[in-house]
Amino acid sequence: MTDQALRWGLLSTAKINEALFEPLRTSKRNKLMAVASRNQATADAYARENKIPKAYGSYEALLADPEIDVIYNPLPNHMHAEWTVNAVEAGKHVLVEKPIALSVAEVDAMEAAAKKNQRVVTEAFMYRHHPQTLKIINMVNAGKLGKVKFVRGSFSFVFNRENNYRSHPSQGGGSLWDVGCYPLNFTRTVIAAEPLEVFAWQVSGSTGIDETFIAQLRFPGDIYAQFDCSFSIPFRASMEVLGVEGRLSIPTPFKPGEKEHIYLTHPHDVTDTITIKGQALYLGEVEDMADAVLLGKPPRVSLADSRGNVAAIQALFESARMDRPVMLK
Repeated sequence: MTDQALRWGLLSTAKINEALFEPLRTSKRNKLMAVASRNQATADAYARENKIPKAYGSYEALLADPEIDVIYNPLPNHMHAEWTVNAVEAGKHVLVEKPIALSVAEVDAMEAAAKKNQRVVTEAFMYRHHPQTLKIINMVNAGKLGKVKFVRGSFSFVFNRENNYRSHPSQGGGSLWDVGCYPLNFTRTVIAAEPLEVFAWQVSGSTGIDETFIAQLRFPGDIYAQFDCSFSIPFRASMEVLGVEGRLSIPTPFKPGEKEHIYLTHPHDVTDTITIKGQALYLGEVEDMADAVLLGKPPRVSLADSRGNVAAIQALFESARMDRPVMLK
């Protein structure tokens, strides 16, 4: 299959689809071919407006198209697992929006389906493929900060749309699933380990979601982390990695652009500014899918990695609910 471009279908007309239009149209190894909605008129209008060749009036019809290789699944959180398994059973590879699922059991079901059908399933943490993230990982692994001792992060914005799935607990709403998953994923990626123990607090909104969430985590090797996320605090997004020989500050960790700066502060407060030439934010995840499907490379965000993020989120919710620390291992 290395001599052809992957043909993509969009599972719904979600707004986040727009982020993939340019990457799929500029990539030589990927091609946007189809979109599905729950009715034909909506699908037709969306396809015309966005110059997509095929339009389907049901999700099932898209999955039945033998000319589609990859499905992008941006459905509401509680539908990720069901429709990813459906797509894999139909023979499709799947890029699933974050969070990949709402329970470890759902991730395990997706992994079982992927193995059975020999399909690639990977989570759309787009920042993981950006040169800035890869640079940070290389710096930490090369010992530029010395032994990492602490990681801290934040992600918040004001959100108050009650008719949106993000406002409903049963649909995977709330700040932790929506934005807190980013600093958690960043922390686990940099530390390259799973937390041993977590403790958390939650401030609930009117619909019962976690409107604000504050988390503490203990990792192997006496490494600790904290992060907060919120739907009621103005926009903030940052990460900080602290080691015994330096502090790395990342002002734009989750949506880096085509030119970014990170800051390495050494002992005695000497700071180096590191400039990173980036790329279109969502390009990396579609090229990663091409690498996985066409070249057989493991996807950068593995299902084991995604399972770890979901397991940690479940433990954090349990801690907040029980008001006590929760052990993961």
